[in-house]
Amino acid sequence: MRAGAKPRVVVVGAGPAGIRAAETLVRGGLTPIVIDEGERAGGQIYRRPPQGFTRPPAALYGSEARKAVALHESFDAMAAAGRLVHHPRSSVIAIAKGRLQIADGASSRWISYDRLILATGAMDRIMPVPGWENAGVYGLGAMQIALKAQGAALGRRLVLAGSGPLLTLLAVQLLKAGAQVAAVLDTASMRQQFHGFSGLSARPLFALRGLMMRRRLAGLYHAGVRLDRIEADERGPVAMLWRDADGRQQRTACDAVGLGWHLRSETRLADLAGCDFAYDEMWRQWLPTADAMGRSGPGVYLAGDGLRILGADGAEVAGRLAAAACLQDLGLPAPDMAADRRRLGRLSRFARGVARAFPWPGEAAAALPDETVVCRCEGVTAAALRETVAFGGGEVNRAKSLGRVGMGRCQGRYCELAAAEIVAASAGYDCAQAAGRLRGQAPVRPAPIAALLQDAIADG
Repeated sequence: MRAGAKPRVVVVGAGPAGIRAAETLVRGGLTPIVIDEGERAGGQIYRRPPQGFTRPPAALYGSEARKAVALHESFDAMAAAGRLVHHPRSSVIAIAKGRLQIADGASSRWISYDRLILATGAMDRIMPVPGWENAGVYGLGAMQIALKAQGAALGRRLVLAGSGPLLTLLAVQLLKAGAQVAAVLDTASMRQQFHGFSGLSARPLFALRGLMMRRRLAGLYHAGVRLDRIEADERGPVAMLWRDADGRQQRTACDAVGLGWHLRSETRLADLAGCDFAYDEMWRQWLPTADAMGRSGPGVYLAGDGLRILGADGAEVAGRLAAAACLQDLGLPAPDMAADRRRLGRLSRFARGVARAFPWPGEAAAALPDETVVCRCEGVTAAALRETVAFGGGEVNRAKSLGRVGMGRCQGRYCELAAAEIVAASAGYDCAQAAGRLRGQAPVRPAPIAALLQDAIADG
């Protein structure tokens, strides 16, 4: 830290966690730098449409409209008053020696920091389905982005498949917007969903709202299904082939498919920042470790879904906690966070209930047919992935080196979890944990060659 200067705290992400973290830092007398890939603050859950978009907040965010508007207004007011520095449409692509490399269009630059709060959020957790490599197959999150940002449905007749709260929420949002949803296919059985009820009861109103949404889907919703294949022609999907809970073959005509099994934490920057990781058996993911306030290494704090999938309310709480921990460690006045810590415990119980109710179908991923494309970026099939085990010893980084899985544009964000299940099963392991995790490396986001080749200038 430069002599006489205020500590420089950088917040990566301007969703609910990042906004609440920035608020707490501002109240503590700091002027945080907020870096976000979006044009306007709000994150994915409260994504804002372009300026001049006429749909009212109630149509975009439903029952969360008031909360969304409050977050937007709070951030905009701080930015307008110069109480924070906002870098929109900017991606952090590398972290090294207390500096962040920021890509903005075709240029890049370095920003130094004294403390770093990562509020990187989450993304779709995808399991490959035979035929998913075709155009017209999207993540549920992508479909929701199109709906919120442009009021558009990505298809005329849609099939949504996977599991988790987003599956039901998006189906209802699409129906409300006038889209034609042909089927909502949930791989979680009703028995599994009931098993998670004790955890879901930690937020009874939220759980009740989910049940009411489910009722609105009526005969469109099917639980305990098995997804066999997406039929497609040169224009994209034509039908989803699936089996119902009784094992009967079904075929649903469609021209677009949305896939998603709840969410996975976006952890690449936490990896580059030197955070430790541990395997979470309930979520079947490697997640960064942190204390109850979000401390995850010297000068690094984690908040929101980038640490644990807790939803928008949990992200707000975690953002305040991480910022308070940062203020404490800097020796600055920090608010009492006892109430938020208790609330986070309740939200964590609910999140565990969600994980039990809507589990990741690891066994189905491990048993994918040989011809299934697992890595869409590189066109790596399940058969090719299995062949690497004899040479790589059942470790995903060796499978990456030998078979190119996870080497593409997404760097394994979409294929890593399924690839680990396949590698582990082929090696005879009981759990995907034994296959390890793909190591993060810069650049963590696709960036123009010009941005990587130019001499980036540090700003101090």
